[in-house]
Amino acid sequence: VRKEWDAVDVRLLLAFPDEYGIGMSHQGTRLLYHIANRRADALAERTFAPWPDMAAAMRQHGIPLYSLETIHAAADFDLVGITLQTELNYVNVPYLLDLAGIPRFAAERNAGFPLVVGGGPCMANPEPVADFFDAFAIGDGEVVLPALLDLAKRAKAEGWPRRDTLRTLAGLPG
Repeated sequence: VRKEWDAVDVRLLLAFPDEYGIGMSHQGTRLLYHIANRRADALAERTFAPWPDMAAAMRQHGIPLYSLETIHAAADFDLVGITLQTELNYVNVPYLLDLAGIPRFAAERNAGFPLVVGGGPCMANPEPVADFFDAFAIGDGEVVLPALLDLAKRAKAEGWPRRDTLRTLAGLPG
């Protein structure tokens, strides 16, 4: 799906913390991708953890982590959703954020950066990676995603401070 970047109110990057071949076969990412892209006011694009040689080339040439569909920099999105399928992927969270030029630690991010939201089966115990995320979607992502997109759209339109957005987000079910 390719949508006009400027024709939507909220932009979501679905980041899979593993290589393309594994990420593209993940059904949960496919579902979230289509749920977001069904909406006229939102777009969803995807990115994956590049192999170390690709990451080295990206760093050498100053190329940040980008979306598969339109090559927009990850940091240009409103939301970055990272699915955590196994604990083995935890190490790739700071790797992805670093490649994106997004501060690894949530406490270091300001309004100029997207909200980083974690989801997936490892949400039963998100504590080991909590410092890297602004929020977690606990439960079925397809249930939580519409409310998350609505909130991000409203916060952006009304110019909410990041802190207010996070407080309101914390009050959402899931």
